[in-house]
Amino acid sequence: MKIFGIFGDPIEHSLSPAMQNAALRALGEKACYHAFRVKKEDLEDALLGGAAMGFSGLNLTIPLKEKALELDFLQLDPLAKAIGAVNTVSFSGPRAIAGYNTDGWGALLALQDAGVEIRGRSVLIIGAGGAARAIAYTLVQEGAVISIANRSPKRAKELAARVGAMGFCLCDLGRLAPQADIIINCTSVGMREGDPRLLEGRLLQSHQAVFDIVYNRETELLQDARAAGAVAVDGVMMLVYQGAKALQIWTGKEAPVDVMERAVREALLARQAGEG
Repeated sequence: MKIFGIFGDPIEHSLSPAMQNAALRALGEKACYHAFRVKKEDLEDALLGGAAMGFSGLNLTIPLKEKALELDFLQLDPLAKAIGAVNTVSFSGPRAIAGYNTDGWGALLALQDAGVEIRGRSVLIIGAGGAARAIAYTLVQEGAVISIANRSPKRAKELAARVGAMGFCLCDLGRLAPQADIIINCTSVGMREGDPRLLEGRLLQSHQAVFDIVYNRETELLQDARAAGAVAVDGVMMLVYQGAKALQIWTGKEAPVDVMERAVREALLARQAGEG
């Protein structure tokens, strides 16, 4: 049996196991997919351990996507190297471990599904981690004009310099948000009920599109976007599309996107029912 999984910290919120196990069954693969809590400092040992135990593939999530770039044994796909983050790993031997990035692909298709035009639009990305790197790089390639705001202005400016954008502090959101055509939250803020708002709802406008990559709940940012009449895009389809691309890398087969989306949304409903 093939073994796949996802490494991250925290990891209990992940719906990738429900999504990928449904996809693997639909493809007729004798395989399983599990979630593993892995701390940043343990990533090297965890990846080498996965290779030694015969894992076939892994996804990486917060906070491991950029950490993976520091591992000398990881053979980086050119796109992952250009982005500066890895979210998908494949194994073909004890030291034959390859790193890819499918996040940008997933985000682009999620926005296109929602009818959001990218070319020539001003995009405000909040955050400067692995997902922000992938999305910024991808949308610049699609002709967007990017601004990046982050808690650490230094990290925002470093990422902005890498992709040809402008970097700012979170304190600039009050000025930047009303000017943007598309606002994308690439942080984990909103993942838990009670998280502080990244920006005030009054800053959002009806002509905008607001995309939150958080997928485990409808965030306050998306609630405010709907109230403002803006296009609100949750993180579900980004999760689905990036996962579909990963599955294709691992198996060489076209992933059943409809099966994967259904599994995620059913798991979300079940989780909400359990919490209610």
